[in-house]
Amino acid sequence: MTDSLETTTHTTDSGPGGYAAARLRLLQEGARSGPPRRTALADLTDQWLAALLTGGAETAGIDRGVALVAVGGYGRGELSPRSDLDVLLLHDGSADRSALAALADHIWYPVWDMGLALDHSVRTPDEARGTAAEDLKVQLGLLDARHIAGDAALTADLRTTVLSDWRAQAPRRLPELHALCQERAERHGELQFLLEPDLKEARGGLRDATALRAIAASWLADAPREGLDDARRRLLDARDALHLSTGRATDRLALQEQDQVAGALGLLDADALLRQIYESARIISYASDVTWREVERVLRARSAARPRLRALLGARGGRGGAGSGADAGERSPLAEGVVEQDGEVVLARAARPDRDPVLPLRAAAAAAQAGLPLSPHAVRRLTAAARPLPVPWPPEAREQLITLLGAGESTVGVWEALEAEGLITRLLPDWERVRCRPQRNPVHRWTVDRHLVETAVRASALSRRVGRPDLLLIAALLHDIGKGWPGDHSVAGETIARDVAARIGFDRTDVAVLATLVRHHLLLVETATRRDLDDPATVRSVAEAVGSATTLELLHALTEADALATGPAAWSAWRGSLVADLVKRVSAVLAGEPADDWSTPQHTTAEQERLAVEAWRTGGPVLALHARSEALPPGETGLLTEVTTEVTEGPPEEGPTGPEPIGVELLIAVPDQSGVLATAAGVLALHRLTVRAADLRTVELPSELDATGAAGGVLLLSWRVAAEYGSLPQAARLRNDLLRALDGSLDIVARLAEREAAYRKYPRRRGVHAPPPRVTVAPGSSQLATVIEVRAQDAPGLLHRIGRALEHAGVAVRSAHVSTLGANAVDAFYVTDDSGAPLKPMHAAEVAQEVERALTSPPDA
Repeated sequence: MTDSLETTTHTTDSGPGGYAAARLRLLQEGARSGPPRRTALADLTDQWLAALLTGGAETAGIDRGVALVAVGGYGRGELSPRSDLDVLLLHDGSADRSALAALADHIWYPVWDMGLALDHSVRTPDEARGTAAEDLKVQLGLLDARHIAGDAALTADLRTTVLSDWRAQAPRRLPELHALCQERAERHGELQFLLEPDLKEARGGLRDATALRAIAASWLADAPREGLDDARRRLLDARDALHLSTGRATDRLALQEQDQVAGALGLLDADALLRQIYESARIISYASDVTWREVERVLRARSAARPRLRALLGARGGRGGAGSGADAGERSPLAEGVVEQDGEVVLARAARPDRDPVLPLRAAAAAAQAGLPLSPHAVRRLTAAARPLPVPWPPEAREQLITLLGAGESTVGVWEALEAEGLITRLLPDWERVRCRPQRNPVHRWTVDRHLVETAVRASALSRRVGRPDLLLIAALLHDIGKGWPGDHSVAGETIARDVAARIGFDRTDVAVLATLVRHHLLLVETATRRDLDDPATVRSVAEAVGSATTLELLHALTEADALATGPAAWSAWRGSLVADLVKRVSAVLAGEPADDWSTPQHTTAEQERLAVEAWRTGGPVLALHARSEALPPGETGLLTEVTTEVTEGPPEEGPTGPEPIGVELLIAVPDQSGVLATAAGVLALHRLTVRAADLRTVELPSELDATGAAGGVLLLSWRVAAEYGSLPQAARLRNDLLRALDGSLDIVARLAEREAAYRKYPRRRGVHAPPPRVTVAPGSSQLATVIEVRAQDAPGLLHRIGRALEHAGVAVRSAHVSTLGANAVDAFYVTDDSGAPLKPMHAAEVAQEVERALTSPPDA
């Protein structure tokens, strides 16, 4: 019916009794559920309300100019068994007010008599538009307006004008909608982690799915479509089953209702139900994050375009200029094959995911370290094109995973982006069992998989307390990996952890440590809170289980990270003090075992001796570069070649050709002099080389090598480096710059300060909030020297700053052992005083403080 109201034949009586009987039959049909039942229920209700409109119009004497319109969830045809009916009686203003009131009563009272909740209004199109302009919730409901009966043209005109208003007002209304979504999330929590979730109001629930529809209707942005409709359908199905099982209009899935709801949906148990709901909520939450980020980007771009347009118009036809927008879409390199653009991390134009299996992890690590979101388009491309990693993983892949895990809070968003496209389970197949798995213990605030990621986040803040932060981060990621398997999850997890650790490339010793950490990750807190620590047998049993001081150190940090990631009730000052007391007692037991002295001289290879002799003969540095490259012809993997370049003096040579090196060993021999460590590290930083490991020691040469008969010392520096991005520098250029830096003609400090100042000009390149550096004296580690330990966030020029600080402190560096584990630098420096003796305790503490001050202060200007 369009211009007039006509009596129509309906499938059910217009009275409440006929509708009620038909409704009951529909809801009791076991064969029809889900979307078909919701659609049938909406159709049935449409027919009933249409008959009520026709009868009421005849009674009130109205023959045209009115329409009945479904809005909100009813407008979408998503009627659950106990859903509200959101209905608008629309009129053109020509009918008498008393007649309209009579018509409305004729419709509303039968609905109330049925006991159905009714959200109703009577408005003209202009009144509806005016109310929508004032009330965002009304406007959102009208976006789903659907004609039921009456004047169809009236409904169509309203829909057209409402959509037009929404699109015109979107730049103002969408931020308001975003604020409402955030406020609701704070009130109701995150659906994917709640044991008794609200299916509608919690973040990732049905309200957010509706918000995504509204954003799409604005034409400013659209949500990722993959899996979104299915996720929404599953939440609606769960709500239907909840309504039928409780007989109430509730959206809260209480614990006592979950088994019955699961049975109604044909699921095994309540855990299977929650896991399905959590997965659906995760899809909606991720789509919301991506979509709101796109909305903000579009609105920001529009805002920036206005002053640029004004500047262009003001230039009266001039070309370019500061406001021309020439810098729009600027791409800044972050890592090999990875760049930043428009506030997101995307793949470089030259990136080849089909030939670079490490690229997904490298991109993820770069995004997390930069504190930037990983573009969903980049993740999809990586998912579609990236080659599987070889087993065991190459070292770079393992290091990139560690870097990703060590980035702190920004790890979570990047991990979720990988999870959304299935990359996590592709990299770690065992992850599938813990993905979206609920934890029934109310102490836990996260699902198992999110708890593991949160534990890694907490562990990253404790990384300065341990000598092997890489093992701490991997143990944090795997400590509950056994959940979901029969029996003790620690026992099952130990087996899985061994397999995963070996697959990602750890050696046997590290695999054993990781397996011990996973097997005993509850040992310290359970022993400290449930056993008598004054009983020697208690402490001995823990010492026997742990086995070494290194493992105990890691286990202590893992225990705290695990508890902090569990929830506020899992950790307290009291628990922390009990665990610390146990660790102190166990450390005393383990200290009785013989310990290796780090200062034991290492064997000098024939090549190192040859380089040392050449450096002593020429009086200058000698470099040897060993690069291992991975060539990957079609159909083959793992073919390794080695390229060696040695430079003593002469003109620059061409660098290694062929495949790009994946691991580079750089040997430098220099006649002994002060400041070599800082100078060499500064030259490497200047050439954008990342130091992964380094070793410095002195080689004494026999007197017969010198014409004067004097013996000589040569410093040997062994580095493992990688290019931050791009190609490796030529070895000859490295040597030339090292010569200039040693003779003072190249000011390394000033050059690095200039680069740091340039970085600070780009505030959008924000990094993670890393824990502060920690510099300590390791007592009793050596009888020949004092050991200064430095644990800090890896950064360009870090080793240069440490070396300068030690030089300024007036101590001699006799040897150094530098390692970079993911994003963490763990360095040990053996230093002596002018006489070659270990430092006095007070002096050693002062040196450690000076180094720490140098690392916490801004770089030299």
